[in-house]
Amino acid sequence: MRKFSSSEPFQPASLLLRLAAMLYDSLIVIALWMLIGAIGVGLNGGEAVEGPFFKSCLFLITFIFFAGFWTRSGQTLGMQAWRIRIQTPDGFTITPLQALIRFFAAMAAALPLGLGYWWMLFDRQGLTWHDRYSESRVVRVPKPRKKP
Repeated sequence: MRKFSSSEPFQPASLLLRLAAMLYDSLIVIALWMLIGAIGVGLNGGEAVEGPFFKSCLFLITFIFFAGFWTRSGQTLGMQAWRIRIQTPDGFTITPLQALIRFFAAMAAALPLGLGYWWMLFDRQGLTWHDRYSESRVVRVPKPRKKP
């Protein structure tokens, strides 16, 4: 695990910033799905690809995308664009187990009309369900200071 350096306390990321990063990342994930689909069609002799193996591949590539970014830098490409990141309460990158829990809990949080996400508006610490279950936080990354 890597410790993030900051002299300032971490501010929680707003729901709007999280949703903006999710939109950005969803476009990247859709592009990855299209790439996997194109490879599948090519390997399948030009026929459409379907079935549990193909769906499992899409699911796995989605998890690898998110978990890879979360455990290495704490930020997906969408999170980098909106200057937010995932970290432990102590300011470290999350572990692969935390990424796995967060991934599945985020899907569960989205199912009941996104209630697990909206929950942060009423939570005293501004945490979503998947923040709580994975013992992680989404925080704002401070702007880099300009050198004189």
